[in-house]
Amino acid sequence: MKNCIYTLLALGLVFVMNQSVFAQDAPNANIVTGNYQDVQVFNTSNINTEHLEFSPTYYQNGIVFTTARYVNGPKDDKIGETFFELFFAEVDGNGMPIEAEDFSILMNTRVHEGPVTFSRGGDIIYFTRNNLKNNATKADSEGLIRMQVYEAKKGYFDWEKPTLLPFNSKEYDVMHPTLSPDGTKLYFTSNMPGSKGGTDIWMVTKSDDLWGTPVNLGPEINTAKNEAFPFIHESGTLFFASNGLPGMGGYDIFKASMAGSVPKGAVENLGKPFNTPADDFGLILNSEGNRGYFTSAREAGSGKDDIYKFDGFIAEPSMLSSLIRVYDAKTGDRIEGAEVRVFERTSDGLVSGGELYDAVLMPSKPGSSELVLKLIRKNADQLGTPDLITNGEGESPYDMQVGKQYIFLVSKDGYLNNELVYSTIGKSGEIIVEVPLDKYSCINLAGDVKSNGGTPLSNAKVKIISSCGSKEIMTDANGKFNECLEPGCTYDFIGSKDGYSSGTSSITVPMDGSSSLSTSLVLVPLGGNPGPGPGGTLIETGTVIVLENIYYDFDKSAIRTGAARELDELVSIMSRYGSMVVELSSHTDSRGTTAYNDKLSKARAESAKRYLVARGISPSRITTQGLGESTPRNQCSNGVQCSEEEHQYNRRTEVRVVSIRDAVRVEYGNRGPEVIDRMRSRRRN
Repeated sequence: MKNCIYTLLALGLVFVMNQSVFAQDAPNANIVTGNYQDVQVFNTSNINTEHLEFSPTYYQNGIVFTTARYVNGPKDDKIGETFFELFFAEVDGNGMPIEAEDFSILMNTRVHEGPVTFSRGGDIIYFTRNNLKNNATKADSEGLIRMQVYEAKKGYFDWEKPTLLPFNSKEYDVMHPTLSPDGTKLYFTSNMPGSKGGTDIWMVTKSDDLWGTPVNLGPEINTAKNEAFPFIHESGTLFFASNGLPGMGGYDIFKASMAGSVPKGAVENLGKPFNTPADDFGLILNSEGNRGYFTSAREAGSGKDDIYKFDGFIAEPSMLSSLIRVYDAKTGDRIEGAEVRVFERTSDGLVSGGELYDAVLMPSKPGSSELVLKLIRKNADQLGTPDLITNGEGESPYDMQVGKQYIFLVSKDGYLNNELVYSTIGKSGEIIVEVPLDKYSCINLAGDVKSNGGTPLSNAKVKIISSCGSKEIMTDANGKFNECLEPGCTYDFIGSKDGYSSGTSSITVPMDGSSSLSTSLVLVPLGGNPGPGPGGTLIETGTVIVLENIYYDFDKSAIRTGAARELDELVSIMSRYGSMVVELSSHTDSRGTTAYNDKLSKARAESAKRYLVARGISPSRITTQGLGESTPRNQCSNGVQCSEEEHQYNRRTEVRVVSIRDAVRVEYGNRGPEVIDRMRSRRRN
């Protein structure tokens, strides 16, 4: 029977041999056993090795975990393995990790780096490391090098200025941090004075950026043996491992509903399939309570400790009573009959409860075969029945889940729509969400549509697309159109007419009260030269689609959380047209050497390919290349001072259609790209 003796020794834990099944030597008899027989467990074989992989935590669109996979390098004599390093792995649409890579150059040192936790914004990390000072290890009075918890903040290049938390000491271990969603409570493992046994679970509160005095979670959680690897969920449920509470053998995973440092009700052993006679520990859970990961040394694994994924509910999310209140921004009067549509931001940064945005394919410039995907918010009337309608007091009740982010889209005739993002992270009690609406006012736009020879085109279709609202109008007998546009919004205009290519223009309406604006659309007659078809653009061999919003962090190849929506649209297009073969070309910014950027851009293209393949696209239909810093989109070449945002603009992925058997015409519409036919010839219908 395997044990995680290697992991526990390296992290400062005193190893205790496996207990008999449901041993009754623990002082805490208030233990129940959960029934999770419907939960499915999968070995994450893509990232597990014959060595140690353990203690995952959520980060961006994947997980960070601890591993001793390196064969070469200094070894810890206690475990016969190289020192633990932090690795990152993206996950596919089913939550399965895809491929592991180093998490950070600066974070991984010549000593052990162990379990980590992140702030909700992903900009602060708390991590376990051997006690270091001035890059040298510091031993205690017995000659032992203890584990400590550090804090670091994310900079442009990497995690910066690791700082010891004030309750660390070289005389005892502090490790396995887990941060509450509101960032005010840190739970951790320690054998500091006041512990009940080998190691206990402790909690410390942060107030005004200062950490208080750690509090032991007490005898309901801690025993005379070892408790370790805590994880605090949005619901207030604490998951942890123990070899002192009654269990199935070794370390078992338990959970307890917490009120601060005090458990409410019984402590629960998760039972099968989570716990086995071997060691099981390090569980994490998503906000919905139905998917997560844990570590196990059970039989039939890849190595000594493996990471496993599971699907199935093991915790119910906590709910908050709330009231949505809508009022006139100028007068303060409550607005009756306002329509409220509610969306939730999911863990990957997208929204659930319906599609809030359309992805619209547009030429990057008039007559260009290069297309750009733009995300455009739908009009309220395209989003179906509202979830809420305010009463005579301008209010409507709505229950929100703890630890979530919501988008409220509020509309009312005579008012401008208002889109409000609201987070319940760290919130408690009854919540009032106030949404002001501004009375509708607009600036007149005079437009015209003409041929490239200057002839006015009557009855031409003009699509007006904007996050402030989208619609379709027709030109008059003189090829003119008029529309009233909202200040502060950017509008794209797409003109089309049978027998002509499409024409586009764009305009941003200023906030300074301009009396009128104008724009002109030029359409080119179709002739022998193949090009964009009536009302749309051809997706054919050689077409380039620029994915402007596929962003990568500096020096990383993983796609940033919430930045994969355009790849989802590419999945949709390629799923519909099975003959479509593409090449993904990724680009870096100009920082770093040319050789390094070439390598990094290739890795980024491969990351985008993995994303598509994980969502059902055959790998044989996708080739990749890395173009490094060779083709910047702005002035930010070597030696030019630029902001992080300007550098980010150059970190992109482009799609070139290598081959497609049928040319596909895409119509520009308010509901996003819609294929209207497969053209077997380029003659007019």
